Amino acid sequence: MPAQSTLPKRPASTVGQILAMPPHWLASYEEFITKNASQVSQIESALRSLTYIIPGRFRDAEIASESIHSFVQLLSLYHDGVLAKAVSKLPMPPVRTAHARYTRFWADKSALYRRVATALQMVVYTQLLCEMSAKRRGGDRARWRVVVLLEAVKAACRLLLLRITRTRQVVSPPLPEREPIPDDADQERSDEEALLQGGSESEFALEDGGSVHGGGMTAREAQDLLRPPAHAREWTMPRTGMSMPSLPESGDISAYLLSRVLTADDIRPATRLLSQLRGVAHAAEVLHVLAPLAYAVALMRSKDKRSWTPWLVGLAVEYAARQLRDTGNAGGLQLRATPLEREEWNKRGWGMLWWTMRGAFYDNVTSGVVRGVSRRMPSFIGGILEDYEYLWENYYFSTSA
Repeated sequence: MPAQSTLPKRPASTVGQILAMPPHWLASYEEFITKNASQVSQIESALRSLTYIIPGRFRDAEIASESIHSFVQLLSLYHDGVLAKAVSKLPMPPVRTAHARYTRFWADKSALYRRVATALQMVVYTQLLCEMSAKRRGGDRARWRVVVLLEAVKAACRLLLLRITRTRQVVSPPLPEREPIPDDADQERSDEEALLQGGSESEFALEDGGSVHGGGMTAREAQDLLRPPAHAREWTMPRTGMSMPSLPESGDISAYLLSRVLTADDIRPATRLLSQLRGVAHAAEVLHVLAPLAYAVALMRSKDKRSWTPWLVGLAVEYAARQLRDTGNAGGLQLRATPLEREEWNKRGWGMLWWTMRGAFYDNVTSGVVRGVSRRMPSFIGGILEDYEYLWENYYFSTSA
């Protein structure tokens, strides 16, 4: 008879535990991000700032440093999703801005909107890295193909968002921004109880005018720090048990009143925060979406880098979009624009300044100004400006919308 194998068999439960470890790690990581949201945001900001100022970012180690920057941006996008789930589980959601209410509504209502907006943000975060990689591998011809392809993808995503939201203005960014998670009331209550208990144990120190544990703050002073402002405290009626808010102090009256004022946007449904675009206004939005694509195509077909034609084409399309928008809002309709619409158009107005850093205008006008400023700055700051000058001169997505 053949000898039977004496090797012990691994239990099936052990194999299942090994396969279940990565999801378990992911859940633990998400729990850590939720409990340390403020610290994570600070670390992200520090890493993002570091990629902007490290020496040689855009020359010898341009791809490596841009890879770090893109990774941090994508990781922040993932963290936004994790924290959004945590905020949605709160019994009392935080007070949101009009942009957060609008984007949160569409992201929760439409799965397609959420996927398209996420894809658009991922393209925006990695577009410069893709351009650098294409230039390193295939030269300028491959680089311009990638640039036009990515601009076409961005335009398609924005047109899809325009259709999903029923011809409402495409906001930037299309996803809700990160919302702070308020402190847990139970944690605050337990801290206060612990402090009170510690104060009772150190009554002898308080009687002599000393402080708890030999520090410079007494227990009563610590309780005063934990106590909310006067207008935030409530007074309980001794007979009925009803709670009444206390009146504010004389110096807090303005803040007290402003915190309790409801505006039209606070009670307006999320879909009414942006108006549906009709006729000329819809055409203006489509032109605004297609302006970067038209500029990229004109640059790819231009043989002279210092030619004004591509720059004039892109600026003309963008300016035509703004003129059509103003024409559609003529006759007093501008007064009916919601605050979110005005905020978005203000962002686009400031974004027009990027045209001074693009194409022929930069090569013929702005570059001389930048060089003059960098010569008059300290060596450290001047070196950073020279690195950015190299970036603006050689890469399209460094100044794209």
